[in-house]
Amino acid sequence: MKEDLDKFVVSLNKYITEPQNKHLQIEYRIKTVNDEIRWIRTRGMAIWDEEGNPIRVAGSITDITEQRLADEKIHRLAFFDSLTGLPNRALLMDRFSIAEANARRRGKSIAVFFLDLDNFKTINDTMGHTYGDKLLLKVGEQLRLKLRKSDTIARLGGDEFIMLQTNISSMDEVYKLAARMLNVFKRPWKLDEREFYVTASIGISIYPNDGTDLKELMKNADAAMYRAKEKGRNNFQIFTPELNMKIMERMEIENHLRKAADRKEFVLYYQPQIELATGSVRCVEALIRWSDPHMGWIMPEAFIHIAEETGLIGNIGEWVMSTACAQLRKWHDEGHDDLRISVNLSAKQFQQQDIFEKIMDIVEKTGIKPEWLELEITESLAMQDLEHTTSILSRIRDAGFGISLDDFGKGYSSLNYLKALPITNLKIDKTFIHGITSSVNQAKIVKALISLAHSMDLTVTAEGVESSAQLGFLLKERCDTAQGYLFSKPKPSKDINLSSYRTCVETCMEMTS
Repeated sequence: MKEDLDKFVVSLNKYITEPQNKHLQIEYRIKTVNDEIRWIRTRGMAIWDEEGNPIRVAGSITDITEQRLADEKIHRLAFFDSLTGLPNRALLMDRFSIAEANARRRGKSIAVFFLDLDNFKTINDTMGHTYGDKLLLKVGEQLRLKLRKSDTIARLGGDEFIMLQTNISSMDEVYKLAARMLNVFKRPWKLDEREFYVTASIGISIYPNDGTDLKELMKNADAAMYRAKEKGRNNFQIFTPELNMKIMERMEIENHLRKAADRKEFVLYYQPQIELATGSVRCVEALIRWSDPHMGWIMPEAFIHIAEETGLIGNIGEWVMSTACAQLRKWHDEGHDDLRISVNLSAKQFQQQDIFEKIMDIVEKTGIKPEWLELEITESLAMQDLEHTTSILSRIRDAGFGISLDDFGKGYSSLNYLKALPITNLKIDKTFIHGITSSVNQAKIVKALISLAHSMDLTVTAEGVESSAQLGFLLKERCDTAQGYLFSKPKPSKDINLSSYRTCVETCMEMTS
């Protein structure tokens, strides 16, 4: 190896020209006749004549290849992640120390990025840990390509990655890197011919504003990352001091949430879905509410994501379904024979291996028929793994249950995904409904969605209907059902009105005709 030969010559010349060096020791590589690289250690001592000139060097030559390979392996295990080959926490801390000293000397900043994959556990549980590991390897490779050589990306463990962006002069540099990171997740990931979408949430803290040591900066970036998840995932958030307060609030909610079920603090509210052709209540959606004795009424958006992250959603989801089905049985006994009930199914529930058996068990215990129960899944849940989703939903559909795709239009699913899913109903998100009377484009989108669903033999439910003008538009476009404050807010079972809303519908038809 030429570079090793050059170093060898330099070391040998230095040894024989500086008599104070009594012993020679050099480690270098050689290439064998078979083009194999071997590590060699040469030890020796020069023999000098009476005039002080070196005559020869006597010593030993040892093949230390195995020792060097073992040392390199130990070094890699100590400083690199075994799965992705990226630096680990130990090397990250070392790199930060160097970057921090340089930033302090030059008056620059350092950005610490905390990146966490969204719903990675779902992929692990549904596709297996082998797929999960392959995904982490690909993610690490793609993220590394977005960094400069002076930057560092490390894997902490699980699906958490840390990036150090060094020598920053402006926040614009930080924003641009964050955008490049998120762009990595815009396209579907393909593993062994299976295609699925994965997104990421990123939190960012800045040295020295948000901390001067890596531990504090990572803690603050982690807090910002959780803020990104609360904001809907697939985005980045910059740390602010106010986030510390939000962390404390989240911890309080989590602590109370763990005791809420035992204390019977959960209640169900119900919102009717009106069949627009008749004005009758076609279905009632069950919506969970939480009444905490210290924090008061807490809406689902404030605690459901915490329940999912902590694993509490499984028991909560089963309670919701059991309670809703029992209430439906009671309504049927009171004479509402055609009434159905709709229950939301979370991503964490859906990934349970025995989810179908659990649903069937609840139906049997509460004495209702499968066709009386409609299960709602979100568009994002459906897209996580189309093959797995389709397999589970097909079993559910074959058993007679209705399946509704909720929040349609908020995500980025293709028509191919929609055609593949065995759904029976499409729910158009309220963000589209709110704009149908004020935006020509929104109106065109809703009109197209209704037409598309009907062409696929699906019924359509419009969410968030609040005005007669909105209802008039939906009637004109032959939307099947609607729910919203125009008809009823979510209410306890004792207050829900299950009688006909025909007068409301007919009045609206007269106003818009």
